[in-house]
This record gives sequence, structure tokens and C-alpha cells, in this order.
Amino acid sequence: MEEFPTYPVGLVLAGRKVLVVGGGSVAQRRVPGLIAAGAAVSLVSPEVTPALEALAQAGEITWEQRAFEPTDVDGCWYALAATDDPAVNEEVCAVADRQRIFCVRSDDADAGSAWTPAVGRHAGVTVAVLGDQVERRDPRRTAQVRDELVQALESGSLEDAHAGLEVGVTLVGGGPGDPALITVAGRNALRSAEVVVADRLAPRELLGELAPDVELIDVAKLPRGRSAQQVEINRVIVERALAGKRVVRFKGGDNFVFGRGYEEVIACREAGVPVRVIPGLTSPVSVPGINGIPVTHRGVTHDFTVISGHLPPGHPGSLVQWDAIAGTTGTLVLMMAVNNAPAIAEALLTGRRGPDTPVAVICDGTMPTERTVVTTLGELATTLTTEAVRPPAIIVIGEVVAVAHPEAFARG
Repeated sequence: MEEFPTYPVGLVLAGRKVLVVGGGSVAQRRVPGLIAAGAAVSLVSPEVTPALEALAQAGEITWEQRAFEPTDVDGCWYALAATDDPAVNEEVCAVADRQRIFCVRSDDADAGSAWTPAVGRHAGVTVAVLGDQVERRDPRRTAQVRDELVQALESGSLEDAHAGLEVGVTLVGGGPGDPALITVAGRNALRSAEVVVADRLAPRELLGELAPDVELIDVAKLPRGRSAQQVEINRVIVERALAGKRVVRFKGGDNFVFGRGYEEVIACREAGVPVRVIPGLTSPVSVPGINGIPVTHRGVTHDFTVISGHLPPGHPGSLVQWDAIAGTTGTLVLMMAVNNAPAIAEALLTGRRGPDTPVAVICDGTMPTERTVVTTLGELATTLTTEAVRPPAIIVIGEVVAVAHPEAFARG
């Protein structure tokens, strides 16, 4: 029979029953997309993968733990035959055909009445690539075309004039500093911005990618130096947004981890300005991780605490209960603490932390000048001086440092 091209169409599956027969890796790949589309997924299989079983336990799908029965097709809008038994798949498709229900057959695309395209999404656009005739039997090719289209949209080489046109403020967390570690959503927001209000610790190389007509406003806060006041930052982002501009507030790390981002959210809401948040990789977790230091480790610690060290213990403005912190056994991650680290170490030593507690000081995390200094809590103050440690640096305190650097903490 002459082969015809497929007729592409978008299925609205929200609230509609979709039958999936089979509980293996094919079903595991397809079911999440069906859930995301709002489908009422009915899975039929004697056995399923642990991931599919977890979805059933969570109530996201229904699982009939048995073999396929023809009545399973009743009431379906769409079906997938995804078992490793060709005879079962053939039966599912035959029953679906009799009821005029489109059915995908995973083991033989030609034998089904539909097949699944290679799908990708970007900025509200769904890219679905289907191959006609023999090409539909080459999923690697359609996946490659899909990936290249999505990457072109993400990089801006394929211009999308309607992407990210919302007027308002977007708070973008830039991650720990390396421009490669910003999220895709954050990078896309920067590309669509008309005004960028940037911190000193935001990935600076990305500012060089901004179009010439983008207004760049520097609101750097220098340690013990020039510093933009938060009230002025709030005023600027609100003013530009009310003027009809697409504003990106660009920060290092994550907006809500010692970033004062929620103060900006409140300012926008009070002014009636639409505001959304794109989180970033938070430095107190990602920087140690990139340097091979886990903030938790099985059998070593069950908790970690992230603390701002911009005020020393005993300062009337400090909200940290250092005596309580000193009594914990988990990992401590100190931010903005280089100058006050000697006082903090003294407070911890006064508590239950021993002088031989392992410490790592990670300077300029993820940047070309990155370096890690390993010491102990008792020697921390001296080490900071001898190693000429300057901000920004993240200080990790706890046995996880010894896990990562056993050679430095050999204990008899």
C-alpha cells in the first residue's frame, strides 16, 4: 500500500483516559509526558518499574496489576501498546482500531495508527518532530532534529520574536559565578530583557551577551565599600517596569538565599508590578559540591545549616543562636563570613565543636581564581591570615570535609 505522510495534530488529553499497556522502560519514558498533559493514565501490566510504581502509589496514575484485557480500551481517547510481547501489542492495537481509538505500538511503528514524536519545549512553544515513511523508524534522527531546534531557540540563533514578552520584573538567580551554571530559564530571561539590574556576583560574562540597546544598571554591593541601597534597587526595578519595560533583576547564587530577593518581590507587588522568580543554583550547596565536598553524607551527617556570617557572635543585630549552633553535629556552611570567621570559630569552640573539626574554605567558587584551603576549626583564624583569604569565600565546617579530603585528616 502506498505510504502517506503523517497528519500532525496536538491532542488535548487533560482529564481524558489514556491507556498504557506495559510497565517497562518505554512506559516509564512516556507516562510522565502524559501526566504533564493532564491525562488520566490507566496503566495495565503485571509488573512495572519502581518509578512507575511510585507514580501509582502517589495517585498520579492508576495501575491494574494484571495482563491486558480487551475491556481496558473502553472509554479511552488514546492508547499505547508498550509491552515486550509483540502478540500483546498487536492485540491492543487491534482492539483500539475496532473502537476507532488511535494507538501507538512501541515495537512496530508501522503497525500502529499513531506514533510518538520527538518532543521538546521552549518559552511556551512545543517542538514535535515526526519522520515520514522510513524516517519514522529512525528515532535518533528525529530526536537530533528536535534537540537542534530547541537548542537554537534557547541560544537565540533561531529568533523567536514572541518569546518572553511579558512586561514586569523577573528575578534571576545566576548561580555561583560560572556562566555555564545559570539555568536555561535564567539565560532566556536575560535575552528578552530590556533592562538588567545586576549585582556584582552575578555571572559577569553573561552581561557581554546583552544587546546594545539593553539598559544595564549596576547595583553592586562592595564589601566595606560603595554599595547600592536596597530601597534604591527596589525603586529602580519598579520604575522601569511601570514604564513598560521588561526588567531582569540579576543576582548571584539564588534570589532567596541571603539575596534580599523577597524584599524586591514585596516592592513589586505593592506597586502592582507583575513579578516572577527564576531560582539559581545556590552557592552554599553548589560550590562545595563542585569542589567534591558533599554537605551531607550517609553515616556522617544527617543535616546541614547555612548561616550568614556578616555579623559576629554577640552582635546585637545577629539573629543566629551560636550557642545552639555550636551544639549541633551536622555540617555548617558559612556565607559572607571571612571577616568574622575567627569570632565564629571561637564561639563554636566554646560549644561542643572540637578544635580538630575539619574545615574547608572555598575562595572564588567556580571562577578561574577558585582555590580551596583545608584546615581545622582550631587553626581557622591563623589559616585565613597565612593564606590571605579574601571574600567571596564559602566556609564548610564538619566531617564531610574529611570525607572529601581524607589525606588531610588522617586519624590514627
